[in-house]
Amino acid sequence: MNWLSHFSIPNFFDAPLAVQSIPKILAGFPISAFLTIISFALALILGLLLTLAQLSKFRILHWPARAFISFMRGVPMLVVLFIIYFGFQTDAIPAAIISFTISCSAFISEVFRSSFLAVNNGQWEAAYSLGLPYRKVISKVVLPQAFRVAIPALGNILLDLFKGTSLAAMITVTDMFMDAKIVAGANLDYMTIYITIAIIYWFFCWLITIGQTQLENHLAL
Repeated sequence: MNWLSHFSIPNFFDAPLAVQSIPKILAGFPISAFLTIISFALALILGLLLTLAQLSKFRILHWPARAFISFMRGVPMLVVLFIIYFGFQTDAIPAAIISFTISCSAFISEVFRSSFLAVNNGQWEAAYSLGLPYRKVISKVVLPQAFRVAIPALGNILLDLFKGTSLAAMITVTDMFMDAKIVAGANLDYMTIYITIAIIYWFFCWLITIGQTQLENHLAL
């Protein structure tokens, strides 16, 4: 480990400490991944429902959906997290999942809405001319095409969500960022550990981006 000291910057970055801290920080990765996967999956479902409500001709569905989306897009995720956790006295993990889900669903709904509108009207008309009910027109014709269009934007939302799970540390969830804070406090070197956790987050976001690209290429075939 002595060779790592050559990469250190005095009073700024301690390379040996950074490398030694990685396993301790990664101990919180399962929680970060769990929050990301569960919240994104639920947000996709809720976002799709909100999109269908937005596109509905029934005002009783359209306007509440628009109001919800407008509100959630305008409120910081941290504020939503605190409202759910402190205001409703919810346990930490459920509070994080609920907060991340409803926050992301608003942005996902807007992505789906624009993707649905990007589908050529002829596709809708052709599906209806075949006698398909609305449910099958959406699930079999429109959604598959809209999903391909939405992938890049959904990938960005997934990246933001993964990074945003670090906010869960604010309500005592032991994710990667919480573990990083503990390590930093124990070693009294916050700069080194925060740079380390930044690199770790970047690495996982890079992997997600590769996965997104592979999915785009697969669907393009």
